Amino acid sequence: MSDTQELDVVTGAFGYTGKYITRRLLDAGRRVRTITGHPKRGNGFANQVETAPMDFSDRAGLVRSLRGASVLYNTYWVRFNHGRATFDEAVTNSKMLIECAKEAGVRRIVHLSIANPSLDSHLPYYSGKALVEKAIIESGLSYAILRPTVIFGIEDILINNIAWFARHFPVFAIPGSGEYRVQPIFVEDLAELATNSASQEKKLVLDAVGPEVFTFEDLARKIATAICARPNSFT
Repeated sequence: MSDTQELDVVTGAFGYTGKYITRRLLDAGRRVRTITGHPKRGNGFANQVETAPMDFSDRAGLVRSLRGASVLYNTYWVRFNHGRATFDEAVTNSKMLIECAKEAGVRRIVHLSIANPSLDSHLPYYSGKALVEKAIIESGLSYAILRPTVIFGIEDILINNIAWFARHFPVFAIPGSGEYRVQPIFVEDLAELATNSASQEKKLVLDAVGPEVFTFEDLARKIATAICARPNSFT
């Protein structure tokens, strides 16, 4: 790997969305470094990707990991509060990462957020995402913030969980009314949108959505039909 190649940093390059972004960057001839909490996790990149520890107690180390990078692709977040991994901690860590990127001279941040984040949300997942967006916008760095609703692909969690429950239980429980709309995006398309957004100069906040709109109930029913599952009812 040549040091003359332009460097990008991806948080979680061995994870779900990060893996697809990393693959596109390598195919484009970019040099990639990942900041990861799982440096020894098996991955398909062999020695093509440099690794650095995701250690938020070592601010200087994070700055070194980001030094020389043109773009930071940030996929870092937590799915739910669990032990010491909380949404509040994720917000604090994300703010540090943004500050370190600025100190290291990173040109642009491409950040994966979520649809409809809100500072006023009673759900800490959504209010936390809004706080991270606010920190990016106020950082002074160039940025592209992508807001997907549902990301689907081979390894996705939501779609696979819907399929598992539809296959194993006679009743499928739908949160709320089931009439709320989702616009799923294929993970490859999201990775393409992320890398294309990196090359732009203007600050962007984009809804990262696919071409089809479903109610959540319709989506669950379509998944059940596709796997030949027959729950007795959707409630």
